[in-house]
Amino acid sequence: MGRILSIVSQKGGVGKTTTAVNLATAFARRGLKTLLIDADPQGAVRYGVGLRRGHPTVGFDDYLRGERALREVILPTALPWLRVILAGSVSEASDHSEFQRAVGETTVLSDLLAMARERCHVVVVDTPPGLGAVTRRVLASSQHVIVPLQCEPLALQTTPQILRAIQDVITANEELTLEGILLTMFDEGNPAAERVVRYVREHLPQHLVFDAPVPRTSATADAFAAGQPVVLRAPADPASQAYVNLATLLAERFA
Repeated sequence: MGRILSIVSQKGGVGKTTTAVNLATAFARRGLKTLLIDADPQGAVRYGVGLRRGHPTVGFDDYLRGERALREVILPTALPWLRVILAGSVSEASDHSEFQRAVGETTVLSDLLAMARERCHVVVVDTPPGLGAVTRRVLASSQHVIVPLQCEPLALQTTPQILRAIQDVITANEELTLEGILLTMFDEGNPAAERVVRYVREHLPQHLVFDAPVPRTSATADAFAAGQPVVLRAPADPASQAYVNLATLLAERFA
């Protein structure tokens, strides 16, 4: 039986999708059969996961609405052990309320996650910002959750909200474990970023914060612009190494 890992944050722009894409890629490089699911209707996974140029854009939303079969929305990537389900047609829409309603009121997403867990070693799910119906549905089926936290002061204000919400879900889903907070976009030498790191380490239990922050690097931005995970495009980059090391740690925990 595989493990479902949710990537969750209170706000966007904190490295959530980058974390989901690169952890999924790092798991696959270890030889783990991995499925990456984009449950965020903004659909950013398609820009960075390494799909072929001209790939289909159908995905979970099309499956949710019964317009595509599951086999049509599971797409291959450059890695033999990594498959991806994109957000689908909803990412082209300006209004995502119907998508959120359908996910919240049906068991389609829960059933998909249960099926994927039976067939994969790891299922990584990129969720929408906040703890709305979609994210709560994902967490209800997950065994593990990571919270990316950008190393900037504003991000600290939203952290207690997301931690409380996750704790609420854990009371209903006893399988769910908060693996930790992942400090992202760390600018070494930047006083504000270093203050955030110190504050988090001083005010949160040590076991809830991963040891190494993910640095902000130009290679990460370049990789996303090129439509590739940074762990593949620039494996020697410090951000790549941070994600690979985190995937190693998590794979050991999942075993």
